[in-house]
Amino acid sequence: MRWFALFVAVFVIWLLLTWSFNLETIIIGVVLSAIVALIFRDLFIERPGMIFNPRRWLWFLLYLPVFFYYCLKANLDVMYRVIHPATPIRPGIVKVHTDLKTNLARTFLANSITLTPGTLSVDITDDGHLYVHWINITTMDEEEQRRRIPGRFEPFLRRIFE
Repeated sequence: MRWFALFVAVFVIWLLLTWSFNLETIIIGVVLSAIVALIFRDLFIERPGMIFNPRRWLWFLLYLPVFFYYCLKANLDVMYRVIHPATPIRPGIVKVHTDLKTNLARTFLANSITLTPGTLSVDITDDGHLYVHWINITTMDEEEQRRRIPGRFEPFLRRIFE
C-alpha cells in the first residue's frame, strides 16, 4: 500500500511539473514514479491511506492560493529591499514552534517557509521547533513570530497531512 500511495503522489507531481499528456511523457512518468516509489516507499508515507482521502486533496487545493499569496507578497518585499538598499533589515535566526506531529507535515512546512522569499528553514528538531533565518525580524515576541512564519501555513497542513 505504501508503494502505491507514493507512486500516485510522485506521478501526479510528474504530471503537474511536465504538464504534457502525450504517451511518451506518461510512460516515462510511470516508469520513473515506479522506480522512485520502490526506492523510497518506507521513507515518506507513514499512513498510506491518507493520500486517497478527497478531503485532504480539497484542503491541498485550498492551501495553494494561500501559499502563492504569501510567496508573491514576500517576493515583492524582497524585491523592494533589493531596489531600495537603504531599506533597513534586521536579519537573524528565530526559533519557532510548530504543533505539526508527522514528519511529512513538518517537512512540507519547512519547505513552504523556505520557498517563501525572505525566510529560510535552517533546522527542525524532534520536539517541533524550527530554526528559521528571517531577512527582517520585526518582532521579538515568540507568539507573534510563530503567527507570522509557520502560523499562516499550519492550519492547512494539519488538515492535509495529519
